[in-house]
Amino acid sequence: MSKLPNCPKCESEYTYEDGNLYICPECAHEWSADSTADDDTLSVSDANGNPLHDGDTITVIKDLKVKGTSTVVKVGTKIKNIRLVEGDHDIDCKISGIGPMKLKSIFVKKV
Repeated sequence: MSKLPNCPKCESEYTYEDGNLYICPECAHEWSADSTADDDTLSVSDANGNPLHDGDTITVIKDLKVKGTSTVVKVGTKIKNIRLVEGDHDIDCKISGIGPMKLKSIFVKKV
């Protein structure tokens, strides 16, 4: 039996082959059997240089003022289940007590 590659998105080992595609049953990611890596993946690093991925948990390393309000996101605020997006503010998240927000990756570290 040939060894199938792990899912490049979630690293699941339960991938299966369907024609010329590999499919991950856990995250529903599909990729071509002849491609070795996704070129369209977004690479974002935290303040310490650790790579960030969708669904990671991060911590704020600096007090951040929320534009248009008097609230502040305090140092040490833990944010779960982030989503990476393109642009200057490359993290999309929901902070409890504040709501949905976009953050720059240079102000966070991976937990």
